[in-house]
Amino acid sequence: MAESMQGWKRTCRCAELSTGNVGEEVTVMGWVQKQRNKGGIIFVDLRDRSGVLQIIFEEADCGAEAFAKAERMRSEFVIAVVGRVEKRSGAVNENLKTGEIEVRAAQVRILSEAETPPFPVENDSKTKEEIRLKYRYLDLRRPDLQEKLMLRSRIAAEMRSFMEKEGFLEIETPILCKSTPEGARDYLVPSRVHPGSFYALPQSPQLYKQLLMCSGYDRYFQIARCFRDEDLRADRQPEFTQADMELSFVDVDDVIDVNERLIQHICREAVGLDIQLPLPRLKWQEAMDRYGSDKPDTRFGMELTDVSGVVAGCGFGVFTSALESGGSVRGLNVKGQAAMPRKKIDALVEFAKGYGAKGLAYLSVQEDGSYKSSFAKFMTQEELDRLVEAMQGERGDLLLFAADKKNIVYSVLGALRVELGKQLHLIDESTFNFLWVVEFPLLEWSDEENRYMAMHHPFTMPMEEDWQYIDSDPGRVRAKAYDIVLNGVELGGGSVRIHQNDIQEKMFEVLGFTKEQAWERFGFLLNAFRYGVPPHAGLAYGLDRFVMLLVGAENIREVIAFPKVKDASCLMTEAPGTVDKEQLDELHIAVLSEEKAE
Repeated sequence: MAESMQGWKRTCRCAELSTGNVGEEVTVMGWVQKQRNKGGIIFVDLRDRSGVLQIIFEEADCGAEAFAKAERMRSEFVIAVVGRVEKRSGAVNENLKTGEIEVRAAQVRILSEAETPPFPVENDSKTKEEIRLKYRYLDLRRPDLQEKLMLRSRIAAEMRSFMEKEGFLEIETPILCKSTPEGARDYLVPSRVHPGSFYALPQSPQLYKQLLMCSGYDRYFQIARCFRDEDLRADRQPEFTQADMELSFVDVDDVIDVNERLIQHICREAVGLDIQLPLPRLKWQEAMDRYGSDKPDTRFGMELTDVSGVVAGCGFGVFTSALESGGSVRGLNVKGQAAMPRKKIDALVEFAKGYGAKGLAYLSVQEDGSYKSSFAKFMTQEELDRLVEAMQGERGDLLLFAADKKNIVYSVLGALRVELGKQLHLIDESTFNFLWVVEFPLLEWSDEENRYMAMHHPFTMPMEEDWQYIDSDPGRVRAKAYDIVLNGVELGGGSVRIHQNDIQEKMFEVLGFTKEQAWERFGFLLNAFRYGVPPHAGLAYGLDRFVMLLVGAENIREVIAFPKVKDASCLMTEAPGTVDKEQLDELHIAVLSEEKAE
């Protein structure tokens, strides 16, 4: 039968004790990790979020009743123990913070009994993730998972501390907002008092933080919950946390400066990592040309090489037809891999097809200097020699080529480069390479929409020197936009915002909005701009991603207390679920059967 804590107070957590506490009487409480009965002596490993402490029960010290309680303890029982701290009588356990001590129990209470859990609560659990997520409250007891979530808390605390010292005000913005569908899909919330009308959950606090700049708050900061109804992947969840900020009277360098110092502070104070400033910057076009990605992993080489000029007019139709249609031919030099088996090369071809490639051309430079290639018969020896020279190919190298529209070539080779980096163990996992990617295009063409779309959002400031091309060559206009990247993952992004009405109206026009449509969607912001708006800029970090990378987790779910799975459902609570008809009637909502919907 469970007992109460009445009259007992915990004096410390388990792993807060050390040899300096020897001789003291303490009261500790937690979960039984393991019980070992050695006959006249029982050892219990007691666990709380600080770590594990060994408790020793002997009937002569604790009495028959307490010893009997210790005999029936099982894993995950919750207990309270009063006892004396001693140096270990047996061997020191160097794997534990408390490995030199133990507590000799004098009294014990069983606060809660536990059934046998469906899986052991232990580090590096081998239990299937689906089972662990169904019993997430047990999974969260694992010490390695608790360490990650405690580090997440520490990072958030250091972030708040730094931002306060830099003059930022922490201000909350609404969760129930107006839907402004430009980007990812919104999660919608029906209104009971406004039948047929809907709120949207915020994809970000973007418009509100700009309004705060209009309101004169100068520097805003928030650790904000955000929601996007989009497909999930390893570093994405339907609800996530942003570290969000906005600053007035600043330009690009000001935002980068404060954020570099923020990153340096967090890494030093939270994880003991020394980050040297300034961080490198890479223009977007250079990042794409060298790495095929606007979030490049710079921990290893193997950069892309543009061979379009070298193969122009050659006999290989795949190359020439791509160039004739305005595309590009680029390659990767995979050093020392000329002997890669054909089966492995075929697997790389299939991988490339997953990113839009029609195929992948290859050429291996053999140790005797000869070439083995999928396209050698279509090119002269001289053309092949020039191609190998352009790729800086040497004996033993494998050269891989993609030929298509430029964006597809970037996508294919960018992804292939990272995949090969992992397969060939070229990446130093202990390295943290931060960099800024700057000068993004303002717009990108959408074949699906048949119009230009904002690469970031419609409020991004163009670079002044490029604005002259907005009518004649919109794709040429660069933006005052910047992303912070860590080890090939986009940590956050931001931009200088448009604060001039004429530029904002033109931007909406280029994006295909009529004046009426722009005011219908963003009227509250445009109206605020009529009453004096300062130049302003901002940035937002994906806090979950940042923590994931700093702790070396492979999946974002490892640093979120209660995550969703790939179909955006919660295995533990079984959300989303159905609701009562009465609730739907109040909201004036009817749910169609699948047959009727079709």
